Amino acid sequence: MQLDTIFADRCPCCGKPRRIAHLLDLYERNYRLLERLVPELELPFERAVSRSASDLPLTLIVVERAPYTAELRLTYEFNTPEGKRLEPDMWIKIYRDARVAEALHCGRRLPWLAVEEGDPEAGRFLHDQWARNHMLAKWLEYLLEHGHGFTVAARPRIRIADSPGA
Repeated sequence: MQLDTIFADRCPCCGKPRRIAHLLDLYERNYRLLERLVPELELPFERAVSRSASDLPLTLIVVERAPYTAELRLTYEFNTPEGKRLEPDMWIKIYRDARVAEALHCGRRLPWLAVEEGDPEAGRFLHDQWARNHMLAKWLEYLLEHGHGFTVAARPRIRIADSPGA
């Protein structure tokens, strides 16, 4: 029996049996870490770069905005002879109302979408969610330790039109 089979039902951070509540705790932890990295999670910019004395430039790209959610990408950009390479290319969905952040996918893998209850891919998706979100938490901790951040002074702002009656 392989070790990954033995530990597949265990949380990678604490070794306890995996429960959906524990995964949601990880989403909350990711949100708090992301909030430290990006103080304004309304994301009033399209793209920003964080520079650190001890790490590569970190690029944040806003993919989508909605009233209570936002989707963004965090990545390092590498120039190669074949063109620009993004690695890791972490896609993150932020739920500001629930104060959770979920790693949707990393790299070129597409996010999983359930078409109906009982989908046979659900177990695999949850297994992958643990790995993606645990990686996101560790990477956010690393970025913060190396001084990354997207503060007001370090990034461009978009101009938001005045609303009527304002």
